[in-house]
Amino acid sequence: MGARVVVAEDDVKQADLVRRYLQHDGHDVTVVHDGAAALEAARQVEPDLVVLDVMMPAPDGFAVCRRLRAESEVAILMLTARIGEDDLLHGLDVGADDYLTKPYSPRELAARVRTLLRRSGAGRTPATGDEVLRVGDVEVDPRRHEVHVTGELVPLTPGEFAVLRLFASEPGRVFTRDQVIRHVHGVDGYLTARTVDVHVMNLRRKIESDPRRPRRLVTVYGVGYKLVGAHG
Repeated sequence: MGARVVVAEDDVKQADLVRRYLQHDGHDVTVVHDGAAALEAARQVEPDLVVLDVMMPAPDGFAVCRRLRAESEVAILMLTARIGEDDLLHGLDVGADDYLTKPYSPRELAARVRTLLRRSGAGRTPATGDEVLRVGDVEVDPRRHEVHVTGELVPLTPGEFAVLRLFASEPGRVFTRDQVIRHVHGVDGYLTARTVDVHVMNLRRKIESDPRRPRRLVTVYGVGYKLVGAHG
C-alpha cells in the first residue's frame, strides 16, 4: 500500500524527478517549492512522510522541520547540500528522522523513504505478532506505534520509536552505539555514534522525569545504553 508523501524542494526539476520515483513506488505525492507551502501542504494532506529540503526560501527546512515536529509525528527526511556533522546533528535535534546529502540518487531517496515508512508503520498493514513490550512503567506498542510511560501517551518520532523499541526488546541489555546503528538504521555509513546520542538525549527528554538523571534509559559508561525497569 502506498503512503501520502509531501516533497518540499525548491529545485523544480529535481522535485519532479523525486515525485516520479515515489509515484512509481505507489505513493500519493504532493510537491511544493518553499517552506510556507510545505507547512500548508503538511497540514492539509496529513502525510505519512515529508521530504524536506534544508535550503528552501521562507522559511528554511530546519524551521519547517521544527514546526512540523511540534505539530505531529510525521516521518521527516531532510535533504541538504551541507555535509558537516554539526548540520546533520542539528537536523536530528529539530526532529528529522533521516538525512540525505546532495547530490543524491533518486533511487537512494526512494529507498530511504521505504525504510522510514517501514519504521513508522505507515502505508502498510501492521505486521502480526508484534506484542506490546513492557519495561517497568514503559510500554512500547509496535502495532499501534505508541509509547506510554506511567500510562501517559508519549509522542515520538519514527527514529526515536525505533531506537526505544530496540532497547525495550531486551530489557537490561547494553547496546553499543554501533549495535544501535546496525539494528535500527542498517549499515549506512552516513550515521555516526553522535547521532545515536542525539536520539537518546531526545528520548530522555520525553520518558524521564529528570533527563539529567535518567532512571529508565541509562548510560553504561564506556559501553553504551540500556533500558531498565525503573519506576516513578
